[in-house]
Amino acid sequence: MNVAIYLPLLVPLLAAAAARPLAERLPPRTAAWLLTGSAVALAVASSAVLGLLAMAAAFRIPLVDAIGGMSLGVVTRGDPASLPLGVAAAAALAAAALAALRAGWRRAGAMAAAHRQARGLPGSGQVVVVPDEAADAYTVPGWPGRIVITSGMLAALSDDERRVLLAHEQAHAAGCHYLFTAAARLAAAANPLLRPVAAAVGYSVERWADERAALATGDRPLAARTIAKAALAAAAAPPRRPSSVMLAAVPGPASVRHAGPVPRRVEALLRPPPRQRLLLATLAVALVALSAVAALDAAFDLHLLVELAQAAALR
Repeated sequence: MNVAIYLPLLVPLLAAAAARPLAERLPPRTAAWLLTGSAVALAVASSAVLGLLAMAAAFRIPLVDAIGGMSLGVVTRGDPASLPLGVAAAAALAAAALAALRAGWRRAGAMAAAHRQARGLPGSGQVVVVPDEAADAYTVPGWPGRIVITSGMLAALSDDERRVLLAHEQAHAAGCHYLFTAAARLAAAANPLLRPVAAAVGYSVERWADERAALATGDRPLAARTIAKAALAAAAAPPRRPSSVMLAAVPGPASVRHAGPVPRRVEALLRPPPRQRLLLATLAVALVALSAVAALDAAFDLHLLVELAQAAALR
């Protein structure tokens, strides 16, 4: 193995720095797909590299070499990973695995609770209005998914603004946006360096729903006004302790506490829709692909080193 093995550990730093600019400059749908896929790929690549470093360092232990029938001298000359580095990599990998399992368990529980709530909500339609003075709106993932809007939110909006709100929530439900946020959060749990990327994914799916609502109503200033008004109404309500269902739900335009900064979303709606930037997206994909290739190359090198060490031990 060569020093390229460390590339997948460094690329997440670049991804964290680039996440917000990508979310701002790319069309929201493109940004959501690109950032989510990048987060998952980088989390897998970095975890794989930690595992390879731990394995490579373990080969420096004489007992491991003896069991594997390998030459310690060949392993020492061809392996750049020291034993302390391998121990640190193994500890980091264990912590990443535990964090990912914990996040996955919580997310699975939240999804199950959301499914139960979606089936138990009154009525048979997609939209459910609940009597609650607090202004709130969110999409509950499930089979089928349901859109929950409080009476307090409806009271805070005009008829035209309610249409924007409904179009926003329908975009969340139709686009399965909860899958994007769930995947990005799991990746960030496995690699904390990717937390800015997960935050950018949350912002991108909100912007995605904002743009769909603006397109459905044909009035971007109206959509911007609705987002701002709903956020102010939600902020005026007392904070509520999030339930397991709320952990799984995709927040709506009122989600000032959970989504990307509302002023940025409002400002984006007051400008023309963002255009595709093929070069920018291609560069981001190329960087993630380079990280994956580096991890695969490191795995191939480690396999080759084991074969050479075993062959040398037989001489």
